[in-house]
Amino acid sequence: MKLSARNQIKGTVVKIEKGATTSHVSIEIGGGVVLMASITNEAVADLALTQGASAYAVIKHRMSW
Repeated sequence: MKLSARNQIKGTVVKIEKGATTSHVSIEIGGGVVLMASITNEAVADLALTQGASAYAVIKHRMSW
């Protein structure tokens, strides 16, 4: 998958809160800034996300005019 360099932010997983079907994954990107994403538990497993692991936050932005 081709991604723009503008929408990829490297960080470290600092917290994973698993729910019944969805997890909230928090990624610290530096300077105390934390991004949080809601993804499926299956995606957490497929990506092998664990606390302390390096990860990239990929931000999809849709323009509306």
